[in-house]
Amino acid sequence: MGSFRYLWIISAFILLIFSCKKKVSSAGSSNLSSEEYLNGFTVDTFDLLTYTVEEDSIITDNAANVVLGYYNDPEFGHFESSFYTQVLLGGAEPNFGDANTIVLDSFVLSLEYDGYYGDVSPQTFEVYELDESLSLDSTYYTFSTLSTKSTNLLSFGAGTIVPSPDQNTIVGSDTLSPQLRIPLDTNLARVFIDEAVSGSTSFSDNTQFLEYFKGLYVKTNNGTFPSQQGGVFYFNLNDAASKLTMYFHQDGESKTYDFVMNSEGADFVHVDVDNSTAPIDQVLQDSTLGKVEFFAQAFKHRAAIKIPGLDSIPAKSIIHRADLELPVQYQTGTYYSPGALTSVATRLTAEDDFYTPLSSIGQYVDYKKHFEVDLRQYVQSVLTGQIENTEIVISPLYFINSADRIVFNGVNTTNKNKPKLILTYTPY
Repeated sequence: MGSFRYLWIISAFILLIFSCKKKVSSAGSSNLSSEEYLNGFTVDTFDLLTYTVEEDSIITDNAANVVLGYYNDPEFGHFESSFYTQVLLGGAEPNFGDANTIVLDSFVLSLEYDGYYGDVSPQTFEVYELDESLSLDSTYYTFSTLSTKSTNLLSFGAGTIVPSPDQNTIVGSDTLSPQLRIPLDTNLARVFIDEAVSGSTSFSDNTQFLEYFKGLYVKTNNGTFPSQQGGVFYFNLNDAASKLTMYFHQDGESKTYDFVMNSEGADFVHVDVDNSTAPIDQVLQDSTLGKVEFFAQAFKHRAAIKIPGLDSIPAKSIIHRADLELPVQYQTGTYYSPGALTSVATRLTAEDDFYTPLSSIGQYVDYKKHFEVDLRQYVQSVLTGQIENTEIVISPLYFINSADRIVFNGVNTTNKNKPKLILTYTPY
């Protein structure tokens, strides 16, 4: 996902690191040699400075999947995503014969599901023709937009759909993997056919076709959902099932023609996030409130954790374990889950403007309702001076192609479980 922009300046005094040291208990001693066991220490009382970092320039082009939908979250506010994509020829120079003998049955945009987040209540979808070209050589961000033509391409009255990402799709006599199928106005299909048989070069290859038809913009138009309602859906545009299909009859024979979306075409996701009236906004305005709760959200926010106490660990120490436990606010079965994995990154020096990913991965343990992060390598690198003790940031692993969000407990939370770092080390 590339480097991560640093957007938060910490202004806090370094607090007391830990109140005591204790000899390693026999629990887990099988991981240490007898000499390490006799001389090792475990510290679990570090003060953690926790807050939230807001991003403003996240690149979203040509990710593994696109993200489409809307939800209204009581902790994060409104999240809405749409996408722009090129559409390519399923085959160059299609032979439609005598266009006057063609009877169009339907024109369908099918999108192969690759997961979802939230609930599956009905949403209203819209599709527009691009009036501005996309390019594989360009960079697109969450805030990027392209101009479109004004006509919604959907069939009249066909926009509101109940997504079914967990149910197979039936097309004729075929049972297919789950798809979102959006019926489009067949007038556009007729325009395509007329263009193809006109003698123009528009359908001779993809370069010519993209000059003629620049692509599609797919979005939702739901108004405002009530709190805790809505969902966001993931679609794999590189899957052969994601396509634009004309269904027609010609001389009594059923036929189809596909336009495809794949890695040879460009796409990007546009995201609108409105946190202005949500609890996360309070933490963004006052970072000290991150001691109560702090947040991470795909495309927009990262949870930040600074551990000043690491500076007081002897530089000549072997780190045996450094387990960071991050409890979350989540009830099993509710719509907005914390996801299964997180990425972990840090600034290598205090002067860096970007975050560098670490090899650590945060893993969610549902029965404990917390994420577990192995920071051993990070802490060892801080002690050896390879990197500075700045902060780490925790983000949903699929930061540019999901809608995951996480509410973490801070050290001053009124909830039972609090974040902590458990460090086992041996000075030498």
